Amino acid sequence: MGYRIYRTQNHRKKSWFDNLSITTWLIMINILLFVVFSIMLSFGIDINHIALNSNSFFEQYTFWTLLTSMFMHGGFLHLFVNMFVLFSLGSLCERIIGKKRFLWFYLISGIIAGLLHVFLSYYFGVNLLGARIFGDPSIPAVGASGAIFAIAGLFMILTPKLRFMLIFLPFFSLPAYIMIPLVLFVTWIVSASAGFLVGNVAHFGGFLAGVFYGLYLKNKYPRKTRMVSKYFSH
Repeated sequence: MGYRIYRTQNHRKKSWFDNLSITTWLIMINILLFVVFSIMLSFGIDINHIALNSNSFFEQYTFWTLLTSMFMHGGFLHLFVNMFVLFSLGSLCERIIGKKRFLWFYLISGIIAGLLHVFLSYYFGVNLLGARIFGDPSIPAVGASGAIFAIAGLFMILTPKLRFMLIFLPFFSLPAYIMIPLVLFVTWIVSASAGFLVGNVAHFGGFLAGVFYGLYLKNKYPRKTRMVSKYFSH
């Protein structure tokens, strides 16, 4: 005579939210905070308490703007373009490196991009030429582009032959190892020459974060990263 032990299992039905990807959550949060921050600004909140302003960062210690600036955008078009690219790149990146790793990679890369921007613009953007190259330290910066360029940089290392297209040239594509540096530096040269307000240093900082993280993954998981690279080489 004995006892039969039954293992009980939790059969809680998953909700719709449980099935959302990190990329989808990030897009939803970006949209929500864009609306919230826009309403706050309409009520007179100082934009330098949301956006990343180099002068305020060092002189008023607005360190939290490294994070809040990642979830604010300079208008609906800026938001739409960044979220479209995040959806296009983030979904695949998340499947390759995993949900938790992707979330931390996205947030940390965005912060690194912001740090590089505030340091270079604050110390080297003090004259007209410096402001064009490194950014004007008095002008607030917003957007998720730094984190998005980090994803692109990671792809360049893990999947160098994966072909990338431009949003406004959908029929033109190049391998990641050509397209991503090309877009980065052409954008930097054109915007600096024309005086456009583009966060090139933040783009570059995010790109570097993605490259170094990709090299770390290749060193730690050589077999897995070779398989990923081989899968996307055709």
